[in-house]
Amino acid sequence: MIDPVIPKYQWGQQVRALQPLLNDGSYPNRPPEALLAAEGMQGEIVQVGMHVDLNTPIYLVEFAADCVVGCLETEIAPL
Repeated sequence: MIDPVIPKYQWGQQVRALQPLLNDGSYPNRPPEALLAAEGMQGEIVQVGMHVDLNTPIYLVEFAADCVVGCLETEIAPL
């Protein structure tokens, strides 16, 4: 059995995008590959989940009022 990975970041934590975050198809009202959050953009973690098959934390980060993006730990950094 694989031990679950403990998330590095917590709900409510302020973070910034380490790279441009593009639409992977999660936003049907935005074109594929549309920019959702620019590199350096600040946001707040609003939920922390786990991708069970990959044993990887997933962070829902609110970068703007209408833009919550699922991020991996490699895509964000704490402020």
